[in-house]
Amino acid sequence: MLAGLAFSAKAQEIRVPRLEKPPVIDGSLAEWRTLAFTDGVWDIYRLQQSPWFDPERNRLTDHGNEPPPEDDLNARYYLGWDRDYLYFGAEVHDNANDVTDPAHEDKRWYFKDCVAWFIEAPKDEVSESFGQGDNAFCFIIDPRKPKYGAWWRHGAPGKTYLEEPIPAGAVAYAVKLNPWGRSPGDFILEARVKMAPTLGKSDPAWQQPRVGDVYGLEIVHTDPDGGDYGGHFLLYGRGDDDATWGKMILTGPAKPVERKPQ
Repeated sequence: MLAGLAFSAKAQEIRVPRLEKPPVIDGSLAEWRTLAFTDGVWDIYRLQQSPWFDPERNRLTDHGNEPPPEDDLNARYYLGWDRDYLYFGAEVHDNANDVTDPAHEDKRWYFKDCVAWFIEAPKDEVSESFGQGDNAFCFIIDPRKPKYGAWWRHGAPGKTYLEEPIPAGAVAYAVKLNPWGRSPGDFILEARVKMAPTLGKSDPAWQQPRVGDVYGLEIVHTDPDGGDYGGHFLLYGRGDDDATWGKMILTGPAKPVERKPQ
């Protein structure tokens, strides 16, 4: 626990802007990507320089005849919020789309191509692993949207590791494969999750969000590439222990980057 808390004290602050206009969830981030939090392209080489890097967790798999590591997987991730929803986005270059699990169970999102946002709301100083206030919103990269395609792992008072689909009325998401005509494994993911029936169920202390609220954040991107339990990117944390997750601060609206005239 102490190691996790020490890491948390050093964790990067992730400042997530409020979106003034709700995005249309259609697999295009065009109307909000410049107004959201993003901190650039992530690949395995950038992850190697991060304070949370662990080669046993942040890794790619080698099945033979693989592309260079930077072409195996690289991605930009996006986050925003408003009074009702958290908004998630990812623009991903991937050499293969793999949503086949050799021993499928609905809860085994980590055996498929998936992007998951781990959220603790509100953030506290107690080291827990999917206890009260901990949530994972997990999106399988399958445009067919199977019943397990939008998954919710969470805690609740006195309970840990509850597994269920995100409630149908609390989620909307879209997956667009090969959006740039480059590779059938490339994709854009866009999603929103309603906070009251998810975060509010996980922790009764959760309240409607306000500027200045602090949540915990980790992003987990799984990439099996035709194998069993395969590659992972972990951003802003070291796994299920929420004490290692980053400090996500809700801010007011952001302004897009301005280009200056010559």
